[in-house]
Amino acid sequence: MKNFKAVVFDMDGVIFDSEKRVVECWKVIADKYGVPDIEAACRECFGCNQVVAKERFLKRYGEDFPYVEYKKEMSDLFHERYDNGNLPMLPGVVEILEFLKANGKRIALASSTRRVSVESGLTWAGIIDYFDAIICGDMVSRSKPEPDIFLKACEALGVSPSESYAIEDSYNGIRAAHRGGLLPIMVPDMMEPDKEMEELSVAILGSLNEVIDYLKC
Repeated sequence: MKNFKAVVFDMDGVIFDSEKRVVECWKVIADKYGVPDIEAACRECFGCNQVVAKERFLKRYGEDFPYVEYKKEMSDLFHERYDNGNLPMLPGVVEILEFLKANGKRIALASSTRRVSVESGLTWAGIIDYFDAIICGDMVSRSKPEPDIFLKACEALGVSPSESYAIEDSYNGIRAAHRGGLLPIMVPDMMEPDKEMEELSVAILGSLNEVIDYLKC
């Protein structure tokens, strides 16, 4: 087995199959109000917290774009459809968490999503007790691609970043993990890896089950 002490997971697009569903809900709002290219706007925001997402939407659509109102409509629709355990987990989540626990590894979550949403989602899925630390977007001042959230997760676990893998699906997440000195593993969801991701990641794998095999070697 590889020599490491901890794994830090992103949530959306890594644990939950949520990013496709966020885009799906944004498309409903975009169709309602005639907002063009909404999927491209969403992709720019994968891995970012709400503050950065708002900045990027306003940059794309103009300062008078009613982001707060539209975002609330999107969020209400998302929660209506996917709360109470209706948000599916991606393949291999329980298996990798069980594998890490069985081998005495520390486990953290580093998600740009707000803490209340993160804890609700993990609780509904029945997996919150696997995590030794949960760090969320409203607990750090700077969003991914800055490394703050990963550094805070490692600090909470009491491990060095260099002894920790970070599992991410987004460009911003991989950039943040790399800047923080962790070992980034990309498991692509909606964004295919480009040359930059290949250079920044220690591995690019197709699923969490493949991550288990990688860590065993």
